[in-house]
Amino acid sequence: MTTMTNGNDKIKVLVVGGGAAGMMAAYAAASGGAGVTVFERNEKLGKKIYITGKGRCNVTNASEMDVVFKNVNRNPKFLYSAFNAFDNTALMDLIEKNGCPLKTERGNRVFPVSDHASDIIKAMSTALKNAGASVRLNSRVQKLLFRDGACVGLRLENGEEVKADRVIVSTGGLSYPTTGSDGDGYSFAREAGHEIVDTSPSLVPLLSDDPFIKELQGLSLKNVELRLESKGKTVFKELGEMLFTHNGISGPLVLSASSYYDTEMRRGREVKAFIDLKPALDPETLDKRILRDFDSAKNKLFRNSLDELLPGKLTGVFVSLSGIDPGKQVNSVTKEEREHLGKLLKNFEIHISSAAPINEAVITRGGVNVKEINPGTMESKLVKNLFFAGEVLDLDAMTGGYNLQIAWSTGYLAGRESCHIR
Repeated sequence: MTTMTNGNDKIKVLVVGGGAAGMMAAYAAASGGAGVTVFERNEKLGKKIYITGKGRCNVTNASEMDVVFKNVNRNPKFLYSAFNAFDNTALMDLIEKNGCPLKTERGNRVFPVSDHASDIIKAMSTALKNAGASVRLNSRVQKLLFRDGACVGLRLENGEEVKADRVIVSTGGLSYPTTGSDGDGYSFAREAGHEIVDTSPSLVPLLSDDPFIKELQGLSLKNVELRLESKGKTVFKELGEMLFTHNGISGPLVLSASSYYDTEMRRGREVKAFIDLKPALDPETLDKRILRDFDSAKNKLFRNSLDELLPGKLTGVFVSLSGIDPGKQVNSVTKEEREHLGKLLKNFEIHISSAAPINEAVITRGGVNVKEINPGTMESKLVKNLFFAGEVLDLDAMTGGYNLQIAWSTGYLAGRESCHIR
């Protein structure tokens, strides 16, 4: 296939949404010789990127691509062409060439050296400008225009109609609605006849109605293991960091676990969550450790004996959960009571009542059904000249930069393919 690049004969591509997928789609289409305009409803590009990674922007993950694939939860096979067209190495090269040095941290997470997400936006804005793409800010798209089974343009909220040869929808999902992700893209897709797979929050805190949760608010745990069980089987188990909030649990471990929680809940299954507070110790070694602590505190009351074993906020909770008389002398604690305490430390159960609402989610699970999208081009199979990219699609992955890589890769493929003459 070839691309028109002669003066007024340029293929005209409109990109709806100026987030990660939209910016990359515009860059790829403009680099391919198309006349490109990005319509962004906000006052600046990449508004959601500014708040990712706590403002640092975990822009991708530097692992081998087979590892990246393994961290995609929904429809990984759909992404073969997109990841092949534009992988994490290509992204890092583009960002750095446009003035933003990158660094790789624990878990192969990639961040700007400056730790400022704004530098990623600056780099992409530079790439867009150099490629010749135009950007229209504060321009909300109201609807797409169709004729004879093809998308032929769009109408803005102010009534202006803009005609085009191709339209790329990259509006994001429902997470972080304050950044403009309020589901517009799903409406556009439905108008084109597409099915929207039910949406739900993913990479989201989990809520708990356990009475001790409020006592633990603000407590951060490192090097613990979180485990989810469904129908007696372990569906998630990972080592890392987490924290307690006023109404549940959050942090990297919990965000990752929430995807599995959602999957099981969609199947109508009850999910139980357990924290192993001492994952480096097997039960026998842990019992010896508790014995040593008890020996050094043998003249103390049980309620005052766990300070070496647990963070302060947890001691009172564990004294209560253990069933051991708080006023009992440590040297009177029985072997059975001690072993029960050890089991509690290895299996601290948190009752999960629900996931937090979608406005607290990092990403949205669900979206445009990928069976209706050509994986080799990102074009709709139902409507000609209409493309989709990024979170608006039914694609999601684990935390660690993988979701942004999905956005960059699908955006690039959509942009590259949109500017071909057919």
